[in-house]
Amino acid sequence: MVPGMTHSMRPMIKWMMGALAGLILTGRLWGAALVFQTDFGLKDGAVSAMKGVAFGVDPNLHQFDLTHEIPAFNVWEAAFRLKQTVQYWPAGTVFVNVVDPGVGTERRAIVAKTRGGHYIVTPDNGTLTFLAETPGLEEVRVIDIARQRLKGSEESYTFHGRDLFAYVGARIAAGKLEFRDCGVRMTNDVVRLPYEHARRDGNRLIGTIPVLDVQYGNVWSNLPKRLFQELNPKVGESFVVRIGRGGRVVWEGRVPYGETFGAVPPGKPVLFLNSLLEVAVALNQDSFAAVNQVASGADWTFEVSRP
Repeated sequence: MVPGMTHSMRPMIKWMMGALAGLILTGRLWGAALVFQTDFGLKDGAVSAMKGVAFGVDPNLHQFDLTHEIPAFNVWEAAFRLKQTVQYWPAGTVFVNVVDPGVGTERRAIVAKTRGGHYIVTPDNGTLTFLAETPGLEEVRVIDIARQRLKGSEESYTFHGRDLFAYVGARIAAGKLEFRDCGVRMTNDVVRLPYEHARRDGNRLIGTIPVLDVQYGNVWSNLPKRLFQELNPKVGESFVVRIGRGGRVVWEGRVPYGETFGAVPPGKPVLFLNSLLEVAVALNQDSFAAVNQVASGADWTFEVSRP
């Protein structure tokens, strides 16, 4: 017996230890994580309404924001931000993505489990394009909307983020809805957005610009470090960078390869590996995108070659 423990306290202590062990085993000691991404912005109450629904499911859920600043209707950028972020969260984390220009139409509402053990609650509109490639999808369920939506929301057709996705995501994170009970298993592939996959053509690497580092205007490509290393690059060595759109060259120049932005003087371009270890180009202490009128998307190309 623990010093100071009376016989009358032993049943309570035993119950508390059992409850604590159960919470640890189920991963619910501190509550599960629910991460939201939308194109709503924060000008109105839409995001708050979604979080209110999740709080109503379980006030112990930890709710986080990936971003609510996805450009309106931009499924492509939503897909990339998930790629950028999901891998750094613990397995079991539930992501709710609501970039849904087809809300209320025949597009499917789904829950995907990645091979990394994360859950993505999202419309099936291309959002999973990159996660379907890496780490890959273990299983996808089509949400049974009639059975799984928030009670009392049946007459609402334009806010599935609140009435369906946030509600389902919160219930999964809270352990109140099993993945297998969300709906039928999807047997065909998720919707994927077409784009230029990274490839090598001799001494030339060809890819696309999936997204900008929007705060600083750095231009990211989908050319991985593995492919770049096939050119045997050395720090300080210059490469030809060519950026195009729709077959038209928007910018071309020779750019030194550096490990940091400070490898070149302020205002000068530098080729580097970004935080995802993919090739990117920047202006030290300036916006490469703004200065050179470069944007992102599947119709933009990014090439790197030796002079």
